[in-house]
Amino acid sequence: MRPTRDERDPIRRYVSAWIGFSAGGHFSQALAVAIVLYGFSTEAIRSLMGWPGSVAILAALLVLAAVSLFGQRHHVEWRGILPVSLLALFGFMGLSVFWSEYTWVTVGGAAYAAAFGLLGIYLALGRDLVQVVRAVGDALRIVLVTSLALEVLSGLLIDQPIAFLGIQGNLAYGGPIQGIAGTRNYIGFLAALALVTFAVEFLTRSVPRPQAVASGVMAVATLLFARSPVTAVAVLALVVAGVALNALRRAPERRRPLMQGVLAALLVAGGALAYAGRTRLLDSVDATADLSARTALWERIRELSSMKDITGWGFVGQWPGEIFPFSTILSPNGRPYATGLNAFYDMGLQLGLAGMLLLIAAGTLAFVRSWTTASGHPIVAYVWPALVLVLIGVTALAESYVLFEGSLMLFVAVATIAARKRSWRSRLPG
Repeated sequence: MRPTRDERDPIRRYVSAWIGFSAGGHFSQALAVAIVLYGFSTEAIRSLMGWPGSVAILAALLVLAAVSLFGQRHHVEWRGILPVSLLALFGFMGLSVFWSEYTWVTVGGAAYAAAFGLLGIYLALGRDLVQVVRAVGDALRIVLVTSLALEVLSGLLIDQPIAFLGIQGNLAYGGPIQGIAGTRNYIGFLAALALVTFAVEFLTRSVPRPQAVASGVMAVATLLFARSPVTAVAVLALVVAGVALNALRRAPERRRPLMQGVLAALLVAGGALAYAGRTRLLDSVDATADLSARTALWERIRELSSMKDITGWGFVGQWPGEIFPFSTILSPNGRPYATGLNAFYDMGLQLGLAGMLLLIAAGTLAFVRSWTTASGHPIVAYVWPALVLVLIGVTALAESYVLFEGSLMLFVAVATIAARKRSWRSRLPG
């Protein structure tokens, strides 16, 4: 028997009440924190719960985000917001299914990337910029506190590695530490992101001053103990970008175009000098030995990419070590690599020259939009997207984080936030 109208009405009221609750500010903010926390701790979650548990959490977050966004549908501005460059990039990931030699793996890889992309869109559309900064800050506080607590337990209290989390217990020796991020470079990346986020929280007075200061000290401590050469270079770039943005924001509006041109010229000159003196620069951050292994890896990637130079082998995200050609790319200890340790080489292998150009186009467009907005917007929070993209871009030269999970989610969120102010489609007539 079909339910009567009286029986259906309570169900409708319950569903309507739940949708209304999920669209509320407290629930949406808590969900945003949960999404960011999950995105940046997937490695630890998989170690504890395996892939089935991690995917179940991802699916639950997607459902909750969809319900929350549906409840906010009358307040969300969609037109002209989603960047075409991002849509093209994700579309090409999906299209690679048709020429991939490992079809079902590509289906899974593209769907997994799309899931994190959708979570990034929720952050950008369901929360305003200050709320996104707060969500990222709250999530990173949890990640860093948990990581340092486990490092103290492993390195000082029990003096034993926590193998299943990848923690080596080196805190007593001054590092490097891994925390729940799995590697020193990733915990360093998260600490640098936290430092930028906590600084913006401090400047916008989003959190009490003692909390912001304590959070900043914790982020700096994590950076120092991580001893990550990649993060050291990224932090240097962040300092330069921060000083440049501060100068631009203080300058009169009529002088900003000239200053932008001078900064672009200095960037090109600085990049050339850094490349010319790369050996001394790498020695200063103790990265020479690491670079030699990466150079051999990138040479092997170039060889394999040349076989399918335009469209690549098919998108997978993190590499499945048992599938060709990834099974033939081995580290010095004989184990398959999990990524290409460079987002651009990695994308060239998976999606060829076309995918690499789409990634560069999406990143460049997002950066130009966010930098232009940050240079002149009176609200200091708009500095955050530009600095986050600087961090992601510099790190992409030595790690492939931007192609999967939390970093991909953050990239999509920041690119969408940048498009909110600068998208050319938003100026088209309705």
